[in-house]
Amino acid sequence: MPVSEFFNRKNKIAIIGASPNPDKYSYKIYIKLKNSGFSLLLINPNHDSIEGDKCYPSLESLPKIPDVVITFVPPIITEGIVAECKELGIKKVWMQPGSESEKAIVFCEENGIEVIHNACFVVDGLKERFDSTN
Repeated sequence: MPVSEFFNRKNKIAIIGASPNPDKYSYKIYIKLKNSGFSLLLINPNHDSIEGDKCYPSLESLPKIPDVVITFVPPIITEGIVAECKELGIKKVWMQPGSESEKAIVFCEENGIEVIHNACFVVDGLKERFDSTN
């Protein structure tokens, strides 16, 4: 599966660890993706909503299964998230820098989940697309 499939605007993208704090990268990327027309699902059990968008406590509580999951959580939590992705049939996971672990990466590779790590979804993945569309 080509990496470009992560960036299809038809994808529903779940942001795990979404934050209402404007200083956090999860907030900055959420706003950038939202303003660029992506369909987002926010996951953070500590918040009911961010910028008017509902937050859900977990992947399994979402009203729709996302096409892509982006993690902004500690590596140990990412390891649980990728196991949930397998159970739910989610096939694309992007581990933001600091959220990845070797265990989670290997789990994805062994279970048919396309995984990207050591790269920022916006800075490394979408910068050229954003610059050319906005």
